[in-house]
Parts: sequence; C-alpha cells; structure tokens
Amino acid sequence: MNEVHPIRPVGPLVPSSLLGEDQELDISVDLWKSEDACIDWLNQRDCSSVIYISFGSLLDLSGKDMESIATALKNSKRPFLWVVRSPDSSEKKLPFGFSEETKDQGLMVQWSPQTKVLAHPSVGCFLSHCGWNSLLEAITTGVPVLAYPKWTDQPTNAKLIVDVLRVGVRLRPDKEGVASSEEVEKCIEEIMSGPYSEEYKKNAAELKKAARETVADGGSSGQNIQWFVDELIGNSCP
Repeated sequence: MNEVHPIRPVGPLVPSSLLGEDQELDISVDLWKSEDACIDWLNQRDCSSVIYISFGSLLDLSGKDMESIATALKNSKRPFLWVVRSPDSSEKKLPFGFSEETKDQGLMVQWSPQTKVLAHPSVGCFLSHCGWNSLLEAITTGVPVLAYPKWTDQPTNAKLIVDVLRVGVRLRPDKEGVASSEEVEKCIEEIMSGPYSEEYKKNAAELKKAARETVADGGSSGQNIQWFVDELIGNSCP
C-alpha cells in the first residue's frame, strides 16, 4: 500500500491503563455493568493459570458451541472465567450439572471489566471470537489467544493472530461450524502447556512491549500523528 499512498499507522487505540498508564485516565464504554467481583476471584488464582472466555457484545453462541466449550473446560481441570451475557437462556445450553460440578473450578459472569481481566497476571489465555477490539486488548496485555472466529472480519483477524503474529492457536470447527469439545480441549492444552506454549507467551510479551514503545513519547504513533497534523496545516512532511 505504501507504493500507492503513504500509510501512517496510529495506535494501538486501547485504554491507557493497558499501556502502563494510570487507570484513572480510562473512560469506561461498557455496554453492561461489569461484575468487578471477578477480579477478587482472579486474585486467588495462580499466575497464568486462568482461561478467560468472552465472545463480545453481539455474538450469541449456539447450544452446541456452549456444550463443547463447557465440556472442554470441565475436562481441562483448569480454572476459567467465562462471560455469559444471558445466563437464563445460556444456562439451558450448558450440559446438565455443569455449573454445580465446576463451582470450585470456574466463575461465570454476565459481563466483565475486560481490560482489567486481561491485564491480570492470573490470566493465561483468552478464548475469543477475534473481534478487533478484543484482539488489540489481548495484544497490548501480552495474553495468548485461542481464536474461534465466527463472521465478518473475525476469520481474517484470527489468521493474523495465528499465522502472522504467532500468539495463539485456532479452533477448527466441523462441517456444521462447531468445534468439538475434543478440539477445544486440545487447543487449550496446546496454548497453555504444549510444545509451542512458551513461544506464544514470548511473542505476546514482545508485542506488549512494542505496543507501549509505539505510543510512548517519541514513538511512531505520536510521530505519525504529528506528520498528519503537519500535512493538514501545510508544513513539510518528514
């Protein structure tokens, strides 16, 4: 694209707290009230041990998806924090007895303070639909991603995460578009303790560092904003 027209990236555009700045400077744009008690729950978990699951504000998982993810989480024996927006209807999609059987293993909430969750040291990976905002937040906090895209830009974003940035793995669905519980469990183990898990963590940590350097004083984001302003007011561009 630079051969067609100069490209000047700005960002990442995420809350300032994710870039090492004061949390008080953040402006909340949550669509629903967050259940901040989940942070207390995370405080009691080991470092990099928790699977965080959230599919954003629009996506409504099918019953088969809910069942596959629930079964895999239970079988993994790992702690999990799962955002389930409509507990009344979603509860009916879960395997019978799941909530009771996993009450000491995991926590389900209707909405989470996602930036605080992803920045928490207990979170080891993020099972995500790969919406762009969620991916930016995961990258700037250095959290590896379990990619489960469904529509629009999400498959492209998932390919970026898995094949280009190499900070995660992608769940492979069957012909009906649903990843089996075996597939979900396999991917959880791969990203948390598999032979490439340390590589995912290392790459994620490097991107976290790069994101902070980019928006710091003298970083490329500020330089590009200045270039844009200079162009608008007619000054010479660097």
